[in-house]
Amino acid sequence: MRPHGPSTQAPVPPGPPSGDWSTLQRLLPYLWHYKWRVVLALAFMVAAKFANVGVPVLLKQLVDAMAPAPGDAKVVLVVPVALLLAYGLLRLLTSAFTELRELVFAKATQGAARSIALQTFEHLHALSLRFHLARQTGGMTRDIERGVRGIESLISFSLYSIVPTLIEVGLVLAILGAKFDLLFVWITLAALALYIFFTVRITEWRTQFRRLANESDSAAHTTAIDSLLNYETVKYFGNEAFEARRYDESLEKLRRARLKSQTTLSLLNTGQQLIIALALVAMLWRATQGVVEGRMTLGDLVMINAFMIQLYIPLNFLGVIYREIKQSLTDLDKMFALMDREREVADAPGAPALALDGPPEVRFENVHFAYEADRPILHGVSFAIPAGQTVAVVGPSGSGKSTLARLLFRFYDVQQGSVQIAGQDIRRVTQASVRQAIGIVPQDTVLFNDTVAYNIAYGCPGSSQTDIEEAARAARIHDFIASSPKGYGTMVGERGLKLSGGEKQRVAIARTLLKNPPVLVFDEATSALDSANERAIQAELTSVARNKSTLVIAHRLSTVVEAHEILVMEAGRIVERGTHAQLLAQQGRYAQMWALQQSGE
Repeated sequence: MRPHGPSTQAPVPPGPPSGDWSTLQRLLPYLWHYKWRVVLALAFMVAAKFANVGVPVLLKQLVDAMAPAPGDAKVVLVVPVALLLAYGLLRLLTSAFTELRELVFAKATQGAARSIALQTFEHLHALSLRFHLARQTGGMTRDIERGVRGIESLISFSLYSIVPTLIEVGLVLAILGAKFDLLFVWITLAALALYIFFTVRITEWRTQFRRLANESDSAAHTTAIDSLLNYETVKYFGNEAFEARRYDESLEKLRRARLKSQTTLSLLNTGQQLIIALALVAMLWRATQGVVEGRMTLGDLVMINAFMIQLYIPLNFLGVIYREIKQSLTDLDKMFALMDREREVADAPGAPALALDGPPEVRFENVHFAYEADRPILHGVSFAIPAGQTVAVVGPSGSGKSTLARLLFRFYDVQQGSVQIAGQDIRRVTQASVRQAIGIVPQDTVLFNDTVAYNIAYGCPGSSQTDIEEAARAARIHDFIASSPKGYGTMVGERGLKLSGGEKQRVAIARTLLKNPPVLVFDEATSALDSANERAIQAELTSVARNKSTLVIAHRLSTVVEAHEILVMEAGRIVERGTHAQLLAQQGRYAQMWALQQSGE
């Protein structure tokens, strides 16, 4: 159908971003669906950290055991061997518990990602045509892709990095405070506080460059997708260089943002290493002093050094982890924002399915409609398509003809009046049942990048090959398909670009014939066909429309002469109505259009 009105509709702005906690609260129910896996994964994580903290403790015992009392040869032989075995076992348990945690929790992570992605996909299909006419496909798909990836990153960094580190810090501080003086605890806490403060502040400052890089990345992706989808238009006007410049401008913005991000990352890493180095020097100085004074053993010195290394290795990545968590929350929030888009057209609570018993009457009752409030399209349009009959609508471009088909499919709701099928207001029944009852052959046919058979069977998924071929024969395209090397397995290309306009339209006719609905809409159904095929297809469409309620939208008046009633529309109003013969006899607008087209032929 021809876009009219909505093409100029400004994109609906997204709502304000949610807070990080709000985003986390929305994610938790998806994870809690796997609550036993979550609990088990947390148990493995705690066990892994206990094992990890036990490694430096055993290392201390091992070092102290290497300096036994003089002449105690038994201890030299037995104790180090036992400690070495225990040391190796703890190392193994640390890795084993970590891998078990990831193995157990993987199903929860992937399940949550799948559920959210599927809900977003279903919600996008439930949004109105207005949203999809205004959206930017490349940017939107990138938001969904980042959102799904953000779920995995968020869980990975928070559950696998932040929480384990906090547990380990608590255990280490408890051991240091219990075995040695509290100065070790205060040094560690001061270093951690300074480290976290510095990391968070610098990372917050750096976030603007990451956000700018993402925006530039989305813009570049959108530009590339839009250009490639319109490949033929680019070639028609020889604008390859122009498109390359547009793409390069986005890539240049992306390059500058990423360079700034890398420069500030170097600053962050240098500051972090300085804080860690100062803390290690202070801790080891205190421990060395204790060894010299005899308050501590050499094993204690080794244990403290090992603790600090174990603590600060994950902290080295705190800036990256914090940034990734913030970015994951932002990406996830963008995907949740898509899910929060209000449905302009929604089923009424408890709406029943459309009840049909044979071909229904279709009625437009005093319909007023505007895509934008200040530019009305239809003004009090009223007409009926009696059960099993054909009504044609003709008129100049922009008169509102295709809008009637959009309203019948309930892509939009009318502002005043009603659209009824079998006496039921379509706003009071489910959208799915309304659309299941209607088949359409649009003027601009868009096909899926799949086989011919898939595109025909799309009218009735699960149809047999025999049914598909019968529909193709009725649409006069079977011979063409059979003559191609792969037959019905021929790929049609993106949006069906490998087929001619006429071939695409015949595929559209075939899939509508396969659907076999009680209500048909033909929107310039034969406009892309040559005269011979048009006459043959027109005869077939006339046969198919028999005993069905049919709305025909046409420019070419020769295709509607057999309609039971013809409506002539201008500026959103019906100015004439009647049969072909009656309208010619009136010598009005229809007669003028007929004379003009006949003289042109």
